[in-house]
Amino acid sequence: MPKSNNPRIHWAWWLLAIALLLAWQYWPHDTAPRQISPVASTPAPTRVPAPVEFPTPSAAQSLPDARLPGFLPAEARNTIALIQRGGPFPHRQDGSVFGNREGHLPRNPRGWYHEYTVDTPGLSHRGTRRIITGGNPPQVWYYTSDHYDSFRAFDPGTASGALR
Repeated sequence: MPKSNNPRIHWAWWLLAIALLLAWQYWPHDTAPRQISPVASTPAPTRVPAPVEFPTPSAAQSLPDARLPGFLPAEARNTIALIQRGGPFPHRQDGSVFGNREGHLPRNPRGWYHEYTVDTPGLSHRGTRRIITGGNPPQVWYYTSDHYDSFRAFDPGTASGALR
């Protein structure tokens, strides 16, 4: 097959390569840390995990000492309690790194922010409500109801005793 010396074809290949690189860079990656088990010489016994029970909305809402800002929906109490307990989380994306690509939050190194879903009653998907935490353990807390267009800082305060 003869080699083409057409400069337009060369530019097209370069543009395609750049487009693929940019798409890969900005495509959401599952960056949750993975647990790696050490190599063992004998197989570990198989354990059947206990069923996971997620907190019910009524359990978190009935706590009289859990004072949260009025802009947080009632479902945020469950999310806050799960974050403070370290999970387990009902959505696989919960706990993943939030990139702050829009730059709406203070600038910090990649991996500083993590996102968690605040359920929306009546929806069969995650919706647009999230809690973003900064640090490990969380030092700063933000809430967004519009899928990262705006954020409001809050302090979970006395809600830390929720569902422990």
